[in-house]
Parts: sequence; C-alpha cells; structure tokens
Amino acid sequence: MKQLALTILLSFSFAVHAQEIIQTDNGPVKLSPIQHATMVIEWKGLTIYVDPYGGAERFEKFTDADYILITDIHGDHLNNSTLAALNTANSTLIVPNAVAEKLIGIESKEVMVINNGETLTEPLFTIRAIPMYNLPVSDDARHTKGRGNGYILNLGGKNLYISGDTEAIPEMRALKNIDIAFVCMNLPYTMDINQAAEGVLAFKPKMVIPYHYRGQGGLADTEEFKNLVNSQDDNIEVLLLNWYE
Repeated sequence: MKQLALTILLSFSFAVHAQEIIQTDNGPVKLSPIQHATMVIEWKGLTIYVDPYGGAERFEKFTDADYILITDIHGDHLNNSTLAALNTANSTLIVPNAVAEKLIGIESKEVMVINNGETLTEPLFTIRAIPMYNLPVSDDARHTKGRGNGYILNLGGKNLYISGDTEAIPEMRALKNIDIAFVCMNLPYTMDINQAAEGVLAFKPKMVIPYHYRGQGGLADTEEFKNLVNSQDDNIEVLLLNWYE
C-alpha cells in the first residue's frame, strides 16, 4: 500500500528537523525542511534550494545550490537578502517572470524564466510550472492567477509537487501521478486545513507533507489535517515534518 521507503535522520543546529529520504529507481532523494516554505532537495549530486529564506546560515550544512526554485514575489519566497548572502555564482535560478523582474543584485549562472503551464527539461530532471492563486480569482488577491508558480519536479521517476501559495484550485485537484506533495495551509494567505484536505483527497498523492503552515493565528493544526485526510483515504501517507523552530 505504501510505496515510499522512509528514513528519518535528526540533524541541524538551528532546530531539529527531519531529513526525509525517498527511494527511487535511480537513487535516493533527500528532502530537508529548512523553514516555512524553504527546503533543500538533494539527488545524485544535485542540490536544489526551494524559496531560500531566513539567512544563509541555514544552508551551511549543504553544498551550494545547483538550482534555486522560487515560487512567488513575497519575501518568504523571494528573499533577496538571503540570496545575496549565499554563493549563487554557479546556481541556475528557475523563476516566474514576476520574480525575475524583482531579482536585485543576485549573481547566478543563469536565470531561467518559466510560467504557468510551461515545462523545462534539464539534464537530470524535468520541471513543470503549475498555477498557484487565491479563490475567488481577482486582481486584488494576495496571490493573483498567473503571477507565481507551483512546481512539479520529476527526479528519478518520482513526481514532487510543490504547491506554492495557493488554495485548492482546479489545477491542483486535477493533478495526476504525484508521489510527494508539499501542500500549504495558512490563513488568511492561502487556505485552511479543511480546504487543503479536500484538495489532497481530489488528486490523491502517494504522500503529502504539510508545509507553509504558519499564518496570522499561529501554526495550522497539521495533526487534524492528517486526520481529515486519512479518515477518508488511508492510502495517502501524511508525513508531518518540523518546519518551525
């Protein structure tokens, strides 16, 4: 029933975070939560930073990024001060156009712009940009349709979905063949745990990992989110990692 081999390693000096190791047909993928929406993904010597935020010292235990994925223009996703403090001279940045326009003084190997619905094929992986936005669609929403990206990253035959800041939009509900889904849940910026659970139950990833779950009222109840999902579908593994100090 559960296809993903899991190993928990406790490490890091800032806080105790779990490094999740996902076995693929082409070697293990290591997933390390850093903070909020920030993570590091490692596979076959490749290091990917997602939405680096919180200061360069949080990345001291990792090699410099080969790729940096940024989902949106807000400071907890596009953080120019953190980017400037990292060694990004040999990093390729993959970003939506709205982010590319706001990169300030960031050295990089290349900036690759990808917008909703587009796919990039790199030597070791493919990445597809998925819409992320608030409902109802409006020009004054915190996250407008078409501005930011969620991503589907294919590594070693595994599809990793990174939701970005979104609600359970039709494009999320229609996803297929997702092995691991990182799904946000924080009010009033994205959605509550009920809507997040409804979205997950619609597209049925093999595993879902709540992330980006600190909102105006504090941390979302991820244990209850897990109960909501598994009370209706116990084939979906809900993995709770520590994203906050």
